[in-house]
Amino acid sequence: MPIRELAEHPLGVTWVMREAMFRTSHALAHEGRVWLVDPVDEPEAMARVAALGEPVAVLQLFAAHARDGEAIAQRLGVPFHKLPDVLPDSPFSVLNIDMGFWKERALWWPEKRGLIVPESIGTGPAYAVGPGPAGIHPFRRPLPPSSLKSFLPDHLLVGHGGPLHDDAAAGLLDALNRARRDIPTFFIKLPSMIRSMRNAG
Repeated sequence: MPIRELAEHPLGVTWVMREAMFRTSHALAHEGRVWLVDPVDEPEAMARVAALGEPVAVLQLFAAHARDGEAIAQRLGVPFHKLPDVLPDSPFSVLNIDMGFWKERALWWPEKRGLIVPESIGTGPAYAVGPGPAGIHPFRRPLPPSSLKSFLPDHLLVGHGGPLHDDAAAGLLDALNRARRDIPTFFIKLPSMIRSMRNAG
């Protein structure tokens, strides 16, 4: 599966797969060390990751995001952390944004003002159905993770779709504030989204 987007940014590297759900992975770099977040094993992206520094861990931040993380961790000889509550010796704070059966962690990187949200928020077409650049996962629209409103990121990295930089804080707040109001819009757009996904597949 080819890459749709491969971009370096102040937090590291992000790659988005060219597929219906815009699966997105990140490598977060700090002082020569690298943490991989929900990675898809793609050779070009992994080569770019290797240039960032020494991998120290692979993180799975959403319960259903097995992807290639465990296999990559084994290959690199680094720990694999599934739904961690803390990440010692890292620049990140771990945020628990569970909702019942929904098990998810987000990361806040204060120094870089970076927020990484793997599933509840996205920028792909299945998420961003309103006027803003981001939106809430359909299952979480009735009860969005409003605790994230206390963070005003300069960089928003998500698990489905490209990152937001210049308008990250506004995009985050717009997505959270519009979560319920966009439910009718989501269902109106759903047939065309399904057609697009079938064509992409």
